[in-house]
Amino acid sequence: MRRVREEPGWLRGAPPPRWARLAPAVALFVLVCAQRVTPGDVEFGYFLAGLPPVAAFAYGAAGTAVFAGVVLVLLGLPGIGIAHARGSDLATVAAIGLLSVVVAWVRKRRDAQLISVRTVAEAAQLAVLPPVPERVGQVRCSGLYRAAQRGTLVGGDLYDVRVGPFGVRAVVGDVQGHGLAAVGTVASLLGAFREGVLDDAELTAVAARLDRRLLADAAGSAVEHAELFATAVLLEFPPGLDLVRIVSCGHPPPLLLRGFVVSELDVEPGPPLGLGLAGPAPSQPTELPVRPEDRVLLYTDGVTEARDAAGNFYPLAARVPVLATDPVGLAQAVWRDLASFTGGGPRDDVALLVLSPDGDPDGAHRTP
Repeated sequence: MRRVREEPGWLRGAPPPRWARLAPAVALFVLVCAQRVTPGDVEFGYFLAGLPPVAAFAYGAAGTAVFAGVVLVLLGLPGIGIAHARGSDLATVAAIGLLSVVVAWVRKRRDAQLISVRTVAEAAQLAVLPPVPERVGQVRCSGLYRAAQRGTLVGGDLYDVRVGPFGVRAVVGDVQGHGLAAVGTVASLLGAFREGVLDDAELTAVAARLDRRLLADAAGSAVEHAELFATAVLLEFPPGLDLVRIVSCGHPPPLLLRGFVVSELDVEPGPPLGLGLAGPAPSQPTELPVRPEDRVLLYTDGVTEARDAAGNFYPLAARVPVLATDPVGLAQAVWRDLASFTGGGPRDDVALLVLSPDGDPDGAHRTP
């Protein structure tokens, strides 16, 4: 499973770029050379006082102190001819240099704290929503997850593929809201799904379990009249059978890619989860035949509701046959095409999951 993540930028925990580290030294050299070729009545030397604050953004306290010391030497030695500084001027420059050293020290400590917090946050998010392996049981898997909120790995969409005593089961869903506010609901639903994979003989019972989980969470919420709901589609590849069972809970229907022909699976629609409408025994799942070379594409509405500059929706079903031959894989190809279509990527969470029944439980891959 390919997870798209956004790396932190400069001043947000990432190391400074090379140009930022070179800038103070280059500015120092340019100012000294400019002063050397300039008539004596024009002074550029006092611009050197701005170098320590600039260095504080790219260097630590020691590196900044070096720049501050060099500036004081250049301004304080009259024989060098950089500037004619008085004692009060040197005191001001020294104070600026000292303040810059303090700023650099504070920045380095903050960067270390940001890296630590980010590492812990990423570990926690990956524990909630770990990447799906390339193969689960007799099903090959690939996919992509992209959270809408900057700097996060998990949003309001969810996916999982698990093997249990009743076959390989998968879920793709979209909870109310998006971003970090929805992560708790995502974790709750995934926990219920993983229990259902092991305990519930019927796929519809798994859907009912998810429905009860959301109802219980809404009842225990501190917010009065809180409502939690989610759309989801659940799949089951039973062992020894060339078919897939599907239960849809208000979610967009999966797409079946057979060769280069794409069709929308005719699935009996059901109510979203969390409304208490699934009940103890929902309607029977839809059963459809599948072949080893088939690919089933599950997605969230962050894909199909993405718009271009003219307001047109992304035509997923029409684009899939064109993207199916991309060597990067179908899920990654869809994401690249979607980002190009929207001019940078949609503003909603996106989850894509491609499942292909192999029919070989020992793990030998077949060529599609």
